[in-house]
Amino acid sequence: MTPFKSTLFFLLSLATTQAFCQYTDVINSNRPGVSRSAFSVGTNVAQLEIGPYILKEERTPTTAYEVSGFGIDFAARYGLLLEELEINIEGTYQNDTKTYNSNISSEENRANFRFLAIGAKYLVFDPYKNAEEDKPNLYSWKANRQFKWKSLIPAVSIYLGANYDTKPNPYTFSGIEGFSPKVMIATQNNFSGGWVFVINLIKDRIGTDQSDFQYILTLTHSFSPKWVIFGETQGIKSDFYADNLFRFGGAYLMSKNFQLDTAVTFNTKDTPSVFSVNFGASYRLDFHKDKEIDNGTSAEAEGERRMNRKVKNKKKSNKDAIEKVNKQKKKDIDFDE
Repeated sequence: MTPFKSTLFFLLSLATTQAFCQYTDVINSNRPGVSRSAFSVGTNVAQLEIGPYILKEERTPTTAYEVSGFGIDFAARYGLLLEELEINIEGTYQNDTKTYNSNISSEENRANFRFLAIGAKYLVFDPYKNAEEDKPNLYSWKANRQFKWKSLIPAVSIYLGANYDTKPNPYTFSGIEGFSPKVMIATQNNFSGGWVFVINLIKDRIGTDQSDFQYILTLTHSFSPKWVIFGETQGIKSDFYADNLFRFGGAYLMSKNFQLDTAVTFNTKDTPSVFSVNFGASYRLDFHKDKEIDNGTSAEAEGERRMNRKVKNKKKSNKDAIEKVNKQKKKDIDFDE
């Protein structure tokens, strides 16, 4: 299977090669976008994704203000027990200065987690599971590049997690604190030609005064074994805040376990306007081992067959010897008589 994220398949791994299993030979990162791939990192794979950024916000109507600062996105992912299961912790920490441009100018220094969440993602449907049906055509380049209607059926995963907000948190509007549920549905289509399309539908901080709904659409294209580009749109809707953000960027695969990326984020309104630039990296510790399938051709299986033949031959020899002795005894008896 490839991998976004996933995601973003964003990642090379996503966008380039093996869309037929959870684990991939190259790192499968959700960066540089913010959507989540439908696929996990693979069993016994630990992965860290991190990205510092700089931010500029301006609100021009009444109660105008400016925000400038920096932050860091991070995620730690681990494939646990099953190929389809991933546990993760992720968040964004930001430090900035908010300047109010009213009659009396004032500044507010802020620092906290914009969000911090822990959860688990499980792949409930994988259309690429039976990859044998899609082996490449060794005789036709065109056949391998043509559109396949089956690719319209996406892989689907579900995410269940919990946010944690500390109080006071300047990045929440209603002073919420403690844990709150978070759910997500993630779909992923792997199209021919190195194209990957990911959709995330998210319901966040459920049951609080700041519960919001988000959608994220990410399109990724890999145009070489090392380079991938992406475009993304993110919609946010709550009682306190609504926005449409756009992201563009790319990633470069340094090695099979290490990726570098960059992206810009902006919107098209002024309540407030948003602009940020980030640079990131993803690194994995790969302890994955494929399950061995014994089809009867292994050395161990051959040794067992030889041992069984020896035992069988020995039993047959013993049986023949006993029958020979019994026959001889019978002849001796007949002769005595």
